[in-house]
Amino acid sequence: MKEAYDCLVIGGGPGGALAAKTAAEKGLSVLLIEKRPAIGAPVRCAEGIGKEALAEFIEPDPKWVAADLDKAILIGPDGTKFTIGGDHAGGKVGYVLDRKVFDRELVWQAAEAGAEVQVHARASAPIMIDGKVSGAIIHQHGQTYEVRAKVVIAADGVESKFAKWAGINTTVPLAELETCAQYILNDIDIDERANLFYFSFDAAPWGYIWVFPKGHRCANVGIGIAGTKSGDGHRAKDYLDRFIAREFPNGKITELIVGGVSACKPLESTVADNLIVVGDAARLSDPITGGGIYNAMYTGRLAGEVAADAIKNGDTSRKALMIYDKTWREGSLGHALARNYAVKEAFIKMDDNKLNSIIHSMSDLSLDDISVKALVKEIFKANPWLALELPRLLRAL
Repeated sequence: MKEAYDCLVIGGGPGGALAAKTAAEKGLSVLLIEKRPAIGAPVRCAEGIGKEALAEFIEPDPKWVAADLDKAILIGPDGTKFTIGGDHAGGKVGYVLDRKVFDRELVWQAAEAGAEVQVHARASAPIMIDGKVSGAIIHQHGQTYEVRAKVVIAADGVESKFAKWAGINTTVPLAELETCAQYILNDIDIDERANLFYFSFDAAPWGYIWVFPKGHRCANVGIGIAGTKSGDGHRAKDYLDRFIAREFPNGKITELIVGGVSACKPLESTVADNLIVVGDAARLSDPITGGGIYNAMYTGRLAGEVAADAIKNGDTSRKALMIYDKTWREGSLGHALARNYAVKEAFIKMDDNKLNSIIHSMSDLSLDDISVKALVKEIFKANPWLALELPRLLRAL
């Protein structure tokens, strides 16, 4: 570990890996640090990503594709199902990844591009000079290092502290912080090419339950509920245990992971002087699904490009780095996040009677376009009463 680099990347997930790889390919000296002793572990993610989304960055590899999907099934409170995909999927539905292998592959690619990688290395504070981020204090194996950098990229996930330490308000309202629990469940009967989404206010208040296959008779089975709905006897794990007892009573649990996912609006600003914030650290996970792999990879790559241009031009001020914030916010990602936040706010708090009514109305639908926008438009067509209850959402579509 040297005393200074052009770019310091904090976090070894997909966002940090793409940022480090891109910056290194642009000729920068790059240090990527990961606080955990191993890249990709523990996995706190349902591990799903769309096929077209993944194709923007990397070709699929059997060694980290756990399941190749051709449909998604939405399941209402009374068990009514609506299938998206199948004959209409066009190969677009998605994959379930093995993040332990996938994340390591991305970091290896960053290292091959020239980035230095250090694990079990934790950033404990930013180095601030004249009110500007100028590097970080890093602890590793009992040693403390001061590492200077022209640009720091914070890719330290939903629990990000670095941006907050640097003066950016990263608070997530409790009602918009999904508290999550997930088991890897084995020896269960599942459709190995379908992701399942269970919606019920009673079974998963202000959230949903997912079953994502990971191979033969194996799946990620998890739940996310609003932080304000969690408490003694009704934590995310309690709801999940009740679901598994009902749906998969003979399943074998081989792993439990818990954590949080933001379902809020993005940070008001994702840059500061000499600092760029990407992925979950910037609150860029999807407000509906909580998914964030694509968003992290996209903003990580963009951050690496912007950092390289800024350093080349000799100006890494907030003003110079704002092109990063403007690009993602005014592009398709920003528009999708704004729309999906409106969709989440409109539907997530509905009671089970309304959710059942919506799922029932979709039984005759056949979608060629599997996007959220297309699905919600069809829901409005099948449920005219929603136009009266949710006129602002209808206009947003």
